[in-house]
Amino acid sequence: MEKLSYDAIVIGGGLAGLMAAHEIAVSGYKVAVISKVFPTRSHSSSAEGGIAAYIEGNSDPNDNPDYMTYDTIKGGDFLVDPDAAELLSQKSGEIVRIMESWGTLFNRQPDGRVAVRYFGGQTYPRTRFVGDKLEMALLHTLFQRVSGLDIDFYNEWFALDLIRDDKRVVGVVAMEMKSMTPVFFKARAIVMATGGMGMLYAHSTNAYINTGDGYAMALRAGAALKDPEFVQFHPTALYPSDILISEAARGEGAILINNKGERFMARYAPRKLDLAPRDITSRAIITEIREGRGFPGGYVGLDLRHLGEDYIKERLALAYEAAKNFAGVDATQEPIPVRPAQHYYMGGIDVDITGQNPDLVGLFAAGEAACVSVHGANRLGSNSLLETLVFGRETGRAVAKFLSEHKEEDSNSLDKEAEKVVDDAYKFVKSESGVHFGEILNKLRNVMWEKVGIFRDEDGIKDALSQIIELRKMTSSMYVLDKSTTYNTEFFNALELRNMLDLAIVIARTALERKESRGAHYRTDYPERDDTNWLKHTIAYLKGETVEITYKPVRITRWKPEPRVY
Repeated sequence: MEKLSYDAIVIGGGLAGLMAAHEIAVSGYKVAVISKVFPTRSHSSSAEGGIAAYIEGNSDPNDNPDYMTYDTIKGGDFLVDPDAAELLSQKSGEIVRIMESWGTLFNRQPDGRVAVRYFGGQTYPRTRFVGDKLEMALLHTLFQRVSGLDIDFYNEWFALDLIRDDKRVVGVVAMEMKSMTPVFFKARAIVMATGGMGMLYAHSTNAYINTGDGYAMALRAGAALKDPEFVQFHPTALYPSDILISEAARGEGAILINNKGERFMARYAPRKLDLAPRDITSRAIITEIREGRGFPGGYVGLDLRHLGEDYIKERLALAYEAAKNFAGVDATQEPIPVRPAQHYYMGGIDVDITGQNPDLVGLFAAGEAACVSVHGANRLGSNSLLETLVFGRETGRAVAKFLSEHKEEDSNSLDKEAEKVVDDAYKFVKSESGVHFGEILNKLRNVMWEKVGIFRDEDGIKDALSQIIELRKMTSSMYVLDKSTTYNTEFFNALELRNMLDLAIVIARTALERKESRGAHYRTDYPERDDTNWLKHTIAYLKGETVEITYKPVRITRWKPEPRVY
């Protein structure tokens, strides 16, 4: 097998990965970015609504970084580590100014200041935007910036597994998707910036590439996931396609209505109404539907009509176009049909505030792949783009410091381990008959949605666990139809399923153990938050078929837990 050597490997070409690669490269180190899609097609391109930022003299005069930190901690139902939230808030204005200086053209207010809009859970409006297309503006800006640096890009390469030596990572085995040629990439540091896991659920706003690859690779290498039971569901996915209708719509004044025409959020969040955090709003929508106040098919309406045609088409162009093209709805004339769908993962690879994993020397993570923890039990809208840039930069700088302190060690003896990774990949799809991988995939997505979704209970989660265990066994007789060696997407889809199954068992097992309701983890059999017993982070390891769970405390500083009401 061919071997290539770098100081650092970044797996993932989205905003977090690109920002980390930028910081490593400008520090003078040899870095490669491995991505299974071209970077500008990464899932960062789907975060439509905006980026939260406190900019002194540019926000509401009453706002300040402490309010932003408080909103983030409260939004996360107090599972947030305050030092992470403080860093996010304090660096937010600087990051926006940097991106603007690099070429991102933010919307402006009449007086020339960067424009702002409200997002859910914010005390003051602080979300900056480019219409409802900021994600593409940021991604293209950053990709253009790093393209001028000495960074090697391996686009359309599939990372199979990490290679470790005792307690350190020494590289990754990846396969070129075009030719299916494997390569052992050696490095002193690995940054996991592999994004989310939405394809575990039957309904998701995520791209098809979000299959939890980084989480599963880290688990198989012996690293822990932090808070894996916390999965976010976005309240406004377009019915029936599940395309995201950005929170920007409600930030601009859109309201949710049921089949009686009622603005029903008044029942669930009398102060914040439609701009309540996502977990509360999602549960409210499902409750309306279950109690017979939804529209036929199972959705509610998102009403923009009062905003006016010109305003809708200027500020919410993507929402308007998506509704028209994929639901046949003219949002200037009728409400958009919406329902909740999986959207984001608060859990992730366990890292500290610098992005470093405590289990494996040289392993780092950033963005949605990581759990710092800055989002706790529920992420506030417009904090994700900010997180990718702030913690992508912090992680890149930490990697550069790590490289300056750690010399390369011999890893030639691990060639056999690299070969085994490739053998295991082929063994996973070795059968000629039996169960097609697609059948297993569909069953997994449905059981996760039905049993480990917006509402959970003990019986449902136990049933999900037993089904997931059975699905994992079924992979021993799993096959793919395509046997080609050129762009065999079915082969890679099956390997994505392996990653999804490894992650699913960890999510379900930890959800069963957390006997309380907090943020996006809502247990109907334990409907109250329990700070006495559960104000702590879950730390989960995957050991074969067993999930080993430990806990560590949330760092409580100035912001003490309080009732979370909106």
